[in-house]
Amino acid sequence: MSEQPAQETDEQESLKPLAIEGKLPLKAVGIENLKEANPKHMPPHRYLHPWFARRPTPATRLAILASVFPKNTDPDDLLRWMQIGPKEGVEDESISEYVERKKANEQNRDGNLEGHYGYPRPFTSSPNDTELETFHESLRKHWDGSLPEIIDPTAGGGVIPFESLRYGLPTKANELNPVPSLILKVLLQYAPKEGSLEEELIKWSKTIDESAEERLREYFPSGEDTATVDSYVTTHTIGCPTCGSDLPLVSKWSIRTRKSADTVITKPDLDESGSISYDCLVEPDQEILKEFDHSDGPVSRGGDAECLQCGVVTESEAIQERYQDGEFRFDVYCVREITTNGEYKFRAPNDADQKALTKAKDRIESDYQISSFLSTEVPEGEKTREPREYGVTEWKNMYTPRQIVSHYEYLQSFREHIGQIQDKYSTEKAEAILAILSLAPGKLIDYNSRFSPWHTGKGYPSNAMGGKHFSLAKSFADINMSVGGMGSYQSAIEKIIESYEILVRYLPGDVGAADVVSGDAAKMPFADGSVDAAIMDPPYYSSIMYAELSDMFYVILKPYLKDTLPNLFSSDLTDKMDEAVANPSKFATVASNEHSKKELADQNYEDKMGDIFSEVYRVLDSGGVMTVMFTHKETDAWDTLTMSLINSGFTITSTHPITSEMPARIDTQGTGSADSTLLLVGRKPHEERDPEDTTPTLWSDVKTDTRTAAQEAARDLIDSGLSLTKTDVIISAFGPTLRVFADAYPVVDDEDNEVKPRRALEEAREAVTRILIDEYLEVEGIDDLDDITEWYVLCWLVHEKQTFSYDDGHQLGLGIGVDIDDIKRNTKTWRKSTGDISLRGHADRVQNSNEKPENRSSRTPVNPDDLSFGLALDKVHAAMHIYDVQGESACCDWLRERNFDSDSTFKSTLKALLQVLPHDHDDWELARDLAVGRTRDVLDLEFSPNVFADDGDKMSQSKLSDH
Repeated sequence: MSEQPAQETDEQESLKPLAIEGKLPLKAVGIENLKEANPKHMPPHRYLHPWFARRPTPATRLAILASVFPKNTDPDDLLRWMQIGPKEGVEDESISEYVERKKANEQNRDGNLEGHYGYPRPFTSSPNDTELETFHESLRKHWDGSLPEIIDPTAGGGVIPFESLRYGLPTKANELNPVPSLILKVLLQYAPKEGSLEEELIKWSKTIDESAEERLREYFPSGEDTATVDSYVTTHTIGCPTCGSDLPLVSKWSIRTRKSADTVITKPDLDESGSISYDCLVEPDQEILKEFDHSDGPVSRGGDAECLQCGVVTESEAIQERYQDGEFRFDVYCVREITTNGEYKFRAPNDADQKALTKAKDRIESDYQISSFLSTEVPEGEKTREPREYGVTEWKNMYTPRQIVSHYEYLQSFREHIGQIQDKYSTEKAEAILAILSLAPGKLIDYNSRFSPWHTGKGYPSNAMGGKHFSLAKSFADINMSVGGMGSYQSAIEKIIESYEILVRYLPGDVGAADVVSGDAAKMPFADGSVDAAIMDPPYYSSIMYAELSDMFYVILKPYLKDTLPNLFSSDLTDKMDEAVANPSKFATVASNEHSKKELADQNYEDKMGDIFSEVYRVLDSGGVMTVMFTHKETDAWDTLTMSLINSGFTITSTHPITSEMPARIDTQGTGSADSTLLLVGRKPHEERDPEDTTPTLWSDVKTDTRTAAQEAARDLIDSGLSLTKTDVIISAFGPTLRVFADAYPVVDDEDNEVKPRRALEEAREAVTRILIDEYLEVEGIDDLDDITEWYVLCWLVHEKQTFSYDDGHQLGLGIGVDIDDIKRNTKTWRKSTGDISLRGHADRVQNSNEKPENRSSRTPVNPDDLSFGLALDKVHAAMHIYDVQGESACCDWLRERNFDSDSTFKSTLKALLQVLPHDHDDWELARDLAVGRTRDVLDLEFSPNVFADDGDKMSQSKLSDH
């Protein structure tokens, strides 16, 4: 499904028509996006260096190719150019139909995905020379004899410009941050200009590794010749404030629990003095597992810690103070070794292991050079607040002494060989070799820091940046980077070299390097009208604080490359003032009662994005196209994006939703990121709009059109078969809504006040929610419920999970007249969870009827002894409680006493919860119990068979028409 305007303006008709403004094969591309999201088979550029929010190759190719091909391009031809579909064998169906059919049968396949689909994943395929020649010939016909020039002004990890190069298109790329700018140089300059560097990279990486290994040997002592220490599983230990005993701050004693390998746990032991020692148990017998719960460590989820000796709990605030004062020690509680045949084994730590850690600490305190390593201050910010609260005031505090020594020795080994590399090769080749070798430390610190959690299921270290934030790990690893396991120099550099060489092979043989610049996207050094198409994936409002997070990488890259790439690595830290993100921390010192930090940050983001879009507008040729790939849920982000586009002079001509991410992926749960990408297309008109000639449109005239556009888009999306969540149906309907608004801009209300796009988006959200109710909720009288109950039901219906974005819940409430902040305290229907909304079930809302009234918590709002209730939700939650604690018979009497057998709101709420709650939720099971047996007879309930259908333990509902 591709949404298009009912009629085009004269200006739009005069523009060179493009495929991005016509029908696109969205479902097939979405399927390919999901195939690429398999973490075992990622595109090679992802392995060069950690970075954030890289877009999938199929969606990126579609954005590029559809922005340069003519409008009448056949969707199948687009897919062929994108390397989607088999080379032959599709006769009686389109390629889209073929891909969709293969997706439908994917679970029943024999063999791998490539064999099932009949072609490889698109990211592994580039057009061959013959295809490129035909491709370029077609484009020259459409672009007046020349190839269209592509620009990505916020290039980030480089997916867009690299895909542009793979198609032999003249390409420009700009990026403000030095860390991704380094990645861009590797992708867009070294790969096409220097080509293969495999021999040189292998040679020098081995030299660096061998030199560092010799220096680090004393810090990783081995007890036997056949095994080498691979990782020290480490935690922080404090003294119990009550009894003085050692208190290790671990949440689990699990070391490895996955089913495909031996279970490994650590068992702590305290002597009479309170000193702790550890025993490592491999495949412990059931008696031990029954007596000792290895999943229950001293530290609770809330951060409090219970003493193993006296049982007194030390609260998280007191623990935090210990960190700030440095009153803790690093404690090794398990050792992972790698044998000469590459197998891992685990053992308890010994005195030599602890002495080696002490030796590293002494080295740092006595060696001036290493003590000044990574000594740059950690700045105050949104993402650095937590580290600073735990005493991490300099970047070296992110690491244990042994980790610091390890990272330092690899730096020294690298620097010792810079001169030899520069003497042996040309300036350009030496720069490429040094830059690529320097990618390794960024990967290494991601796994070898106090913020890199030990994976207690898989038994190896995880990366610090997996959640796009800094969180001090309870358990982490001191990794021996000179052996070949995960987190080692060898494994990191081998993956980098392999990925680089694949990327070189992906590029056409005669392609030139891209024009890469590093600077503010609002001030690019390109001539007016010098490019034809801008394809960009802009910063996502407040979703990712790129500069704050990337400082961790920047401070380790700078000493590696400050002399080789001085223009990139000259400042102390990355540029945060010119960054286009909504970062409230930048305005902490200037906020006031009139303008909060958030308001100032929002306005700054809108101004920055406006400046960037205006700059893109400048460098685009007349009639040029800008395709924005946007993946965000928050209304504020869309409001800002739209205003910036409109104010920059662009005309919004089309929008397309594409499935681009694995639903509910771990790294974005609870963030503003959506599971689909919306392509929002703007054109630079041949004649600029004169603001003085624009007549405002009344909101009352626009309101109906926005609702209609949103509802039509939602119905089309639901019927399209695209793999979109219900939240993404709402977000995807924003596109046509914004086009209606943009066409009517400026918009004013009856009092001549400016109306911003968010009003249209709020209207669209409410309108689409009504569509979702009609499509997915088989309940009569849902509109007769009180507003709070209706909001609660709709939250489950739309978001399909207990925790979701605060903005989503707030906007949904506004649509039905509920201010969720006003109801939070007195109804306890939801609570805050790290800035998000978490819906409460009956157990958190209903008082315990088995306790005396005077002993019950006053914080719990629902009294099951009441004969009447303010909310329909209270009635059902109270009934769940009575059934749960007193049984079916008592519940029948309770229901009769309150005349719920004739209460339509009780029945409607119960039916609704049965349909929207996930089947693995305790409340769903109790709702099911109420709806069957004797309580069903009391309530005189009737249900469709699909109400109790197994949902496969997924938080999703089927369309009513599917049953």
